[in-house]
Amino acid sequence: MPLILEVCVDSIESALAAVEAGADRLELCSNLGLGGGTTPSLGLLKAVRKVSPTVPIMVMIRPRTGDFVYTEAEFDVMVEDIRCFKENSVQGVVFGVLTPEGDVDVGRTQCLVLEASPLQVCFHRAFDMTRDTRNAWHQLSKIDGLTRILTSGQGITAISANSLDVLKDLLDLTKDQDTRIEILPGSGINSSTVGALCQALLPHGLREVHMSGGRWIDGASIWRRDEMGMGIGGAGEWGIWRTSASAIRAVKDVINSFKEA
Repeated sequence: MPLILEVCVDSIESALAAVEAGADRLELCSNLGLGGGTTPSLGLLKAVRKVSPTVPIMVMIRPRTGDFVYTEAEFDVMVEDIRCFKENSVQGVVFGVLTPEGDVDVGRTQCLVLEASPLQVCFHRAFDMTRDTRNAWHQLSKIDGLTRILTSGQGITAISANSLDVLKDLLDLTKDQDTRIEILPGSGINSSTVGALCQALLPHGLREVHMSGGRWIDGASIWRRDEMGMGIGGAGEWGIWRTSASAIRAVKDVINSFKEA
């Protein structure tokens, strides 16, 4: 079975670039370059669906940047967003909810999974912020309807030695489950690193890989008021976050070489 390549995008231009370069699935967000992504607009989803009607789309459900401990009001927003996207032909939703102590918020996660049913559900890299990897996995493995976990192996990138060891352990744990939860490695994935990741994890049951392939490009504004901005700072102040088709294509070529080997 060929490896699935999921690409996270936050604009129609990035979605088109990712699909044309070979992405098998999209994770649709807003604000990818600023805090890791938040809930996209319904307008963006409809626009992406119009130009890429057959590509599966997982939609981020995250009402703000920052931590993953949400107020009741924020949680209500997440529920409403799931209901909205559920009516608009998405494959699934992506979210993560933690307790202040750094554990999976099991009750709230179960509630969101039930709201999303029968859609796929991915618990995102909030998993990497938990205090105990195995305990977090065991908590999530008991929730019916959870499809996958996006994780870097609790490291800054998924390709460090420590991260790979954690990912191997998680993949091995899933083999013992009656209902398989996919482990989706992400963070630091590019054409230079994905080969080593595949070599290390394919023997343990790797099936999917996640990447962004994004970078800041210069915006189109020629005239820019000196020392003015909207508070972002750095490259993002006047720049635009875009997915690089060549970066996606290069990773796709590498993972396809494993399929053909």
